Parts: sequence; C-alpha cells; structure tokens
Amino acid sequence: MQSVINIHSEPFFMLAGEVHNSNSSSTEVMEPIWQKAKDLNLNTLFLPVTWEMLEPEEGKFDFLLVDGLIGQARKYDMHIGFLWFGAWKNAQCYYAPAWVKCNLKRFWRAEVQKGKKKINLQDFYGMPYTTLSSHCEETMKADSRAFAALMRHIREVDGQEHTVVLMQIENEPGLQGAAREHSDYADQLFEETVPSEFAEYMRNHTEEMNGDVRTAVESGKESGTWEEVFGTVAEEIFQTYSVARYIEYVAVAGRKEYDLPMMANAWLDKGQEAGLFPSGGPVARMMEVWRYCAPHIDVLAPDIYVQDFCDVCDEYTKLGNPLIIPETAMHGHAGPRLVYVIGHYHAWGFSPFGFEDLGQPFTAADSYLFGVDVSDPLLLTPQDEEEYAWYNKTLASMMPLLISKYGTKDLQAVISERQEQDTMVFGQYGFKVMMDVPLIRRKDGVCLALKEAEDEFYLIANGCMVAPFAVNPEKPNIDILSLEEGEIRDGRWHMRRRLNGDEVASMRYDKPTLLKIKLFAYQ
Repeated sequence: MQSVINIHSEPFFMLAGEVHNSNSSSTEVMEPIWQKAKDLNLNTLFLPVTWEMLEPEEGKFDFLLVDGLIGQARKYDMHIGFLWFGAWKNAQCYYAPAWVKCNLKRFWRAEVQKGKKKINLQDFYGMPYTTLSSHCEETMKADSRAFAALMRHIREVDGQEHTVVLMQIENEPGLQGAAREHSDYADQLFEETVPSEFAEYMRNHTEEMNGDVRTAVESGKESGTWEEVFGTVAEEIFQTYSVARYIEYVAVAGRKEYDLPMMANAWLDKGQEAGLFPSGGPVARMMEVWRYCAPHIDVLAPDIYVQDFCDVCDEYTKLGNPLIIPETAMHGHAGPRLVYVIGHYHAWGFSPFGFEDLGQPFTAADSYLFGVDVSDPLLLTPQDEEEYAWYNKTLASMMPLLISKYGTKDLQAVISERQEQDTMVFGQYGFKVMMDVPLIRRKDGVCLALKEAEDEFYLIANGCMVAPFAVNPEKPNIDILSLEEGEIRDGRWHMRRRLNGDEVASMRYDKPTLLKIKLFAYQ
C-alpha cells in the first residue's frame, strides 16, 4: 500500500493530536502543549495557520508565527500537519482577513437566501451565519495566493528538514442553511448545461456511490441543466462541484511551490439533508465529485464525533481513499480506535481534537461535541492519559513492522464496537477475541494481530480474552509453544515476562499489553 506521507523516503504514520483552534496563534501558549504531546508519545501536531494572521494586509505576509511553530516542533522532535484556515473554517469565514471581510463587493458573501449576506440558522440553534461564496473568482485567487506564499516559505525554511509533513486546505468547507447558494449568479449557473465530461464521469463511476446519489445519476438525462442531469441531488452536487473546484485551485497553487500531501476534511452529513451539514464539503456521499474536481487532494478525511465510528471509516475507504482521521473525540473509545484503525484499515493518521485537554473532565461544550451518552459509560469517560501514551509508544516502536504489513492480510484487528467481527485468520492459524464475556465485560476491548512468520505473531490486547485456534482441518490441534509479554526497543523484541501455565490457559488482558506468541498445529 502506497504511503500518503514519506519522510526521507520512509513511510510515516501520524500519531497525532489537533490543538484547540486558537492555541496555535501563540508560541507562548503552545510551549506546554508541545510538552504534553511528548508525554503522550505523539509524533505530529495538527496546527491551524490562519489567513488573517498570515496576510493581515493584502500582499504583506508575516511568517514569524509559522517559523516559531516549526522551531518548536524541531525542539521537541515532532512533525506538523498545518491546517490552512483560509476562506472556510466550519463553513464560515471566521479566519479571512479584515480586508477580505470588509470588501463585500470584491469578495462575495454566499447568499443562502436570495439577497441576504447573513442569516440565522434556524436548524442550528439560531446561530448567526455568513460565509464567502465558492463562486467568487476574486476570493479564490486571493486565497490561493496566500496559500502559495505559505507553501513557498515552508519549502524555503523546511524543504530539507521535513518538519511539516501534511497540509489541510480549509476546514470543514461548504454551505450551511441550504443545499446550494441562491444568488442571481448561482441561479444562472444552476440553469446552465452540466459540463459534459463531468456528467459522463459521474455516469461511469456509480459502483460505490451512495444509493440515492446513484439512483439520481442513473435516472437523469445524459445532458442538460444540473437538475435535469442529477435530479433530486442536483443542488448538492452543484454546490460540491463549486467548492471542490475552489479547493483544487488553491491546492494546485500551493503544490507548484512545494509538493506536500494535501488533505480536505469533512463535517459529516449524519444522514441529514444538505445544508443542515455544510453542503459541498468532502462528505463520503460526494466523494466521486471530489475525486473528479480535486485530483490534487490526496486524502478526503472525516472528522468523527458520532458513535458509529467504524461505519464512517468504512465509508471513507471507498474509491481507494487513504484513511486519516484529523479530528475525533477524546472519550474512552479513543485509544482502542487508534489501535483499530491501524490494524483493520491500515490508516495513515489518527488525531483527537483538543488533545491538550486529554484526560481532563469534559466541559459542557466537550460533552456536546463528543456525543456524551449515559447508555455507554465510555462516552462519559475521558480517555486515560497513561493508557493513551502506552498505545502511542507501543505503536511507534512497531511502526516499521506495522507499515510493512499494510495492504496485506498479515495485519488485522478487532474492536468491541464490532463484536460480531471477533475472529482474525492468518493462513493455518486464527485468533478468536472475546470481550463481552463474564470475566471481561468491557466496551473498550481491542486486539491487533500482526503475522511476523507462519507461526509467530505480535498481539496488542486490552479488555479481551484471546483464544488461538487451528484453521487446517488436517491439523486441528494447537499448542502455544511460547507466549511472551514485552516491548520493542530499537527495533528488537525485549521480553519482560515469559508467560505460561494459567496465563496461557486463559489469555485474558485487563490492561494494554504487547505480546509475542509462537504456535504449533498438529493432527
């Protein structure tokens, strides 16, 4: 499997954390946050860089903060994924410079309702809402110029060091309040003929489309207006076409200066109608549109705060999309999910949002964002810091071995959130993992298995019982020849304890444990 990120030609997985949005505006504020990242054994921080601070006056750029953040990352031996907060942050224009916000004639605001530059979102607690229009060429050009200047500067100060490993363009882009913009200009475009190449592409790429999108595409006309070609999803596809092309324009400008991997992140649709979530963003149901319109975006990434975490990951691995999770909740499922996305999805990055507060009691805002639910105690419980640091340290020590198995059946994982998928099979051996049994009763169970040789495996296990079994009916019996608990140091296995007797008869793990096991099958 091709790596999204390479550092000095070596594949790299981001054991990451995203900071609260305002914290990266100050190196003074960031100093203790870098130390917490080291304590948690992270290797990457996702840090916003904002248009308003980078270009406070048009054409005059200030890179002092960017240089300070890069210097801090080097001091703490860490990497950065910069998040470009340009035209959009959570579908609004919060971080655009004042000279952009104040010139509404040059830099159009999106008209969610005809003739209105700002509204209150009645379906979103009456929140005041305004955003820049994705159809405005002046905004797109100004945004891309600023981003290109940023990329040029990063290349000049970091092109050899590779401290910065990834760029996210915008943040949860799109339009709230309606499925598409309703200005006179947008209305005119919507009534024009759909570009023929795009219409043909959509008709030829229906295999993995969401059901309602596929139905609309297959039943629409081959040519005509957006509504004639795309029917019931025309407005959402129209808005996505505009937003994705805008971000592609910015990506191309940036990659001409410095060819780093590029990512776009999504506020999930949660099964809602377009406009309740930001219409036009890189939601999975619109992935085909993004693939056509924005080929210079390497990764479409979900921000996951919903409970059906695994279902979202499934959606974001279609069309060969690499899985990176730039934002997710910090409750008790975080650690197991980190292990699972590596073992099951062979992902390239995982990042709790606001990680500097990891382990602390949730605020009311945290509780709302993280989907706290009394029916699942883990949703009420902050992720344990010591446990999360152990997961990161252990995964980091195994990373070259783990990545060498990416794209193969030699690396698998199971998790308590999908207890119906409790078995991993490797050639003539398998492992059954039990989590909801009398001796365990855990909802944070996880087990990762890596096949190192035909009869040897590494296991990361927590909150579960593990039972190896033989797959070959001609050799149905199995013995455990050796079972060791330990860690990997400098690429070598270091045994802490040789397990046998009761510990082999019942392989039960109540805390995160790294194991090495050798099996023998016979008749």
